[in-house]
Amino acid sequence: MAFVSIKNVFARAALATPEQFDEWSKLWRIATQSGSQEPLIAFMAREAGLTEETFLEKLAGALGWPFVNLKALDIPVEARARVSTKVAFQHVVMPTAFTDGVLQIAVSNPFDTALLNAVQFDAKCPVQFALAPRAEVEKALKKYYGVGAETLQEMSEDEPLELDLASDKEITEGDQEASVIKFVNQIIWEAFKARATDIHFEPAEDELRIRNRIDGILHQIPLPPQLKRFQAAIISRIKVMSGMNIAEKRLPQDGRINVRIKGEEIDIRVSTVPTVYGESVSLRLLLRGKIFLSLDKLGFPADEEAAIRELIVKPHGIMLVTGPTGSGKSTTLYAFLSSINSVHKRIITIEEPVEYELKGINQIAVRGDIGLTFAMGLRHILRQDPNVVMVGEIRDQETAEIAIRAALTGHLVFSTLHTNDAPSAFTRLIDMGIEPFLVASSVEAVMAQRLVRTICPSCKTEQKVERDYLMRIGFPADEVATTQFKYGRGCEDCRMLGYQGRQGIHELLLVTESLRPLIMNRAPASTIAQRAMEGGMRTLRMDGWKKVQQGITTIEEVLRVTQTEEHLQSLMEDGGTRLLARTSK
Repeated sequence: MAFVSIKNVFARAALATPEQFDEWSKLWRIATQSGSQEPLIAFMAREAGLTEETFLEKLAGALGWPFVNLKALDIPVEARARVSTKVAFQHVVMPTAFTDGVLQIAVSNPFDTALLNAVQFDAKCPVQFALAPRAEVEKALKKYYGVGAETLQEMSEDEPLELDLASDKEITEGDQEASVIKFVNQIIWEAFKARATDIHFEPAEDELRIRNRIDGILHQIPLPPQLKRFQAAIISRIKVMSGMNIAEKRLPQDGRINVRIKGEEIDIRVSTVPTVYGESVSLRLLLRGKIFLSLDKLGFPADEEAAIRELIVKPHGIMLVTGPTGSGKSTTLYAFLSSINSVHKRIITIEEPVEYELKGINQIAVRGDIGLTFAMGLRHILRQDPNVVMVGEIRDQETAEIAIRAALTGHLVFSTLHTNDAPSAFTRLIDMGIEPFLVASSVEAVMAQRLVRTICPSCKTEQKVERDYLMRIGFPADEVATTQFKYGRGCEDCRMLGYQGRQGIHELLLVTESLRPLIMNRAPASTIAQRAMEGGMRTLRMDGWKKVQQGITTIEEVLRVTQTEEHLQSLMEDGGTRLLARTSK
């Protein structure tokens, strides 16, 4: 369509005068020659000071075309089958309906004659064009055709693998490489955009499922149905990227990929395990620039933050952080170390892996293949005259014994344990074979933590909750009337989930003189928990309720991450609801 006819359409739509159009089109051509890839419609909408959606609605009226809301449509298979995957993705068009022999197709640029002609030729039937924002068309393509569908059209099952991927590979949107490489890059790119922490490739009998873990929850991504045929090529590609042996399919393997996305360094830890239907592959995405948070950004209540700041400057003792995998323990330990890092302290860590490099701190990575374990590394660290030692995880009796010996001989030790709550840490150490009196005298504090999803600020709204339900779940009775409960309705910013980002909830147990006899006498975790709560300890759920009262998260999210609090449940069954209400103030 010539510029002169476009000019008339813009004038009819009251979007631009002829003079304005001439000026904008000139600026767009200059920008294009300078390397800009911004589409004409998006450029014009920006110049007109309108959103692309509003701009296209006005344009549709002038053209006599429909304007469609793709988010509200359920597009039938019959319509999608009329346009090939290649044409749909190449020209960014989405078939929306097939009625009475006429195919409706949503486009974002009505002035691209090559696009219109290609679509009409491919459809081989009468076509009615409609307008929709480009971003919505792209989302619909991924939803209905599947992520990477256009790439799979280019792949053949016997496509050779390229083995020369550099370690500093830059992954960009629309990577133009060999199709299997492009597909894997696209999966990583989509996960990065979605803020995923993990990608799981899971083979089944008739499909290869790919799921992303976003804010701690797994989400299955839409994929083309023919993906299973290329399972071997995709998994082999990942193994090549991570330096694994592609011929070994019977044993688990571990590897690492270093890539850059939008200039940001991403460290990807890769793990494969053999399953009945092929190798299952998990990718852990470590965003080096985002793992670090300062102590005041971790969401501690003011009194707990003050207590922690006193603990982390002590000359000796052990402070443990407990919780399941992915609960933010490493981030918390890094915040502790950063807070006390100075030229006057020698700090040494041993980790698996080193997730974030801290300037001024000596960090050692565990290497099991050469015998450098936590215990061995810790033993040699103590000969290096450290003031502070951080052990990534206490896994066995040997590591625990050396850590306790270090704490008793004048070292401050930070480490992690996999227990459900803080009181269980003492039982866990004793079960490892550590003498109770050593545990009681060396451990200064234990902090359990979980990550709760935070309500999306763009769609946060008030939530009505029945009082009876709040009483059943142990919400503080005297806080019900004054609490305004919130939840997220779901919007574009949070991908209709209602949540965006995560924050920690914590259970800080300070080892006081009243607790030491209980530990030495091997008291059960529930007894230690009750005594600690009487001394003012807030459990994970209590801290969660505080986050609910502050409008940070939802009731459902707190219940989801604290449902294993057996000691709290037993206390509530014994009338502990009153205790809960009293100590959570």
